[in-house]
Amino acid sequence: MRASSPASAPPAFVRLAAHPIRWQILTTLAHTDLRVSELCRRLGLQQNLTSYHLRQLRDEQLVSARRSSFDGRDVYYTLDPVRCRQLLDDSAAMLHPAFSRPPAANAATTERRPTSMLFLCTGNSARSQLAEAIARQLGGPAVSASSAGSHPKPIHANALRVMRDRGLPPHGLHSKHLDEFADQHFDHVITLCDRVREVCPEFPGKPNHPHWSIPDPSREGSTDRESYPAFTRTADELEHRIRALLAWIDRQPAAAAV
Repeated sequence: MRASSPASAPPAFVRLAAHPIRWQILTTLAHTDLRVSELCRRLGLQQNLTSYHLRQLRDEQLVSARRSSFDGRDVYYTLDPVRCRQLLDDSAAMLHPAFSRPPAANAATTERRPTSMLFLCTGNSARSQLAEAIARQLGGPAVSASSAGSHPKPIHANALRVMRDRGLPPHGLHSKHLDEFADQHFDHVITLCDRVREVCPEFPGKPNHPHWSIPDPSREGSTDRESYPAFTRTADELEHRIRALLAWIDRQPAAAAV
């Protein structure tokens, strides 16, 4: 039997992701950011083994670590959806060029039942407001998006500027306290900062409740001008995550979404 040539070796991403534990970590972090202790409980693994595989995923820049804004001793692990998608596409193309996926369509063009989302952060001044506007744009009439905060304050000028620059209508957006929504039913309640995750109430109907540990862009730079790039990065990350969430919703059986 002729030995395999180097060109026939599986790509690094396939070899990395094929390990059962690393695959479980990737599929778990694809939906929510978690601390290592939470990953251990979900996967039923010892912390040293989980940390070992997390380190390998971090070395390939598939997973990143962020210090908690609530308790600086904690670290949240986050999957990079853009790099993960690119490596998946590259691996498929290596198998055969015909398997390379065409660019994804805008989520608003797909058909799905109306779904309700609530985005939460502490001040409801930047991250959650951007998420609400982006979800409305990407989801169109099929998505009802709202946002609120545990300690609401006026919408940050840079958040409004990013919305204008991206063609996101800010009409109707205003700061709201999360208590206003405590009795409402949502399909998805997404916490965007570590502080609000700790005080988030239980919502009726047991909604899908992912956590996205996203830094507060207003904390970067001493002036609005200096912090504006952080707001654009935040909007980019939110767009990638919301696109992924909408794609996941599209693939759920209709009966499961009732």
